[in-house]
Amino acid sequence: MAHNCLQCIKYLMFVFNLLFWLGGCGILGVGIWLAVTQGNFATLSSSFPSLSAANLLIVTGTFVMIIGFVGCIGAIKENKCLLLSFFIMLLIIFLLELTVVILFFVYTDKIDKYAQRDLKKGLHLYGTDGNIGLTNAWSIIQTDFRCCGVSNYTDWFEVYNTTRVPDSCCLEFSENCGLHSPGTWWKAPCYETVKIWLQENLLAVGIFGLCTAMVQFRVDKQIATSRISIC
Repeated sequence: MAHNCLQCIKYLMFVFNLLFWLGGCGILGVGIWLAVTQGNFATLSSSFPSLSAANLLIVTGTFVMIIGFVGCIGAIKENKCLLLSFFIMLLIIFLLELTVVILFFVYTDKIDKYAQRDLKKGLHLYGTDGNIGLTNAWSIIQTDFRCCGVSNYTDWFEVYNTTRVPDSCCLEFSENCGLHSPGTWWKAPCYETVKIWLQENLLAVGIFGLCTAMVQFRVDKQIATSRISIC
C-alpha cells in the first residue's frame, strides 16, 4: 500500500514538473520571439537598457526549464541527489523572492523616487535613433493604460521643449494630436497607474506561486526521504 502511494506521488510530481518545464519552454519561446521581432521591446530604463521584457522572459524561462527538468528526472528516476538539488533550487528561489519582497517594502519610497527619476530620464530617448524599443513601449503603455508621462503629462514638455505630448497620450488618436490642447490628452500618471495594476495582479500571482512552492516542497520531501532509492 505504501509502495503504491509513493509511486502515485512520484508520477504526480513528474507530471507536475513536466508541465512546469513546458511552461518554461513557452516563456523562453516568447522571450526569443520578442528579442528577434521587437528588439528591445519594453525597455523603459535608460540606466539598464538590457532590462527588457524579452531578456527577462528568456532568463525566467531558462531557469524554469532547468528546475522543471531536474524535478522530472529526479522524480521518475527516484534519485535523491537530483531531488535534493531540485529542493535546494526551489528553496533558493523562495528565499530570493522573500528577500526581494522585504527589501521592496522597506525601501519603497527610495525605489519609487529612483524609478521615476530614471523613467523621466528615459523619456528624452523617446523617438530617437536606436531606441525603437523604448519608443514602442511608451506608446503601448500610454495607449493601453490611458495615461501620459511618468508623474504627469507635463513630463513631456521638457522632452519636446514645448507644450506637446506623444500622440499615444491622446484621448482619440490622430496624426499630431499631441499638439492639441491638454483637454484632449490622458491625465493619469503612468507610473502610479501601472504600479496599481501590478499590485492588484501580482498579489494573485504571488499567492499562486507560494501555494505551488509549498506543494512542491512537500512532495519533494516525501520522495527524497523515502528509502527505496539510493543516490
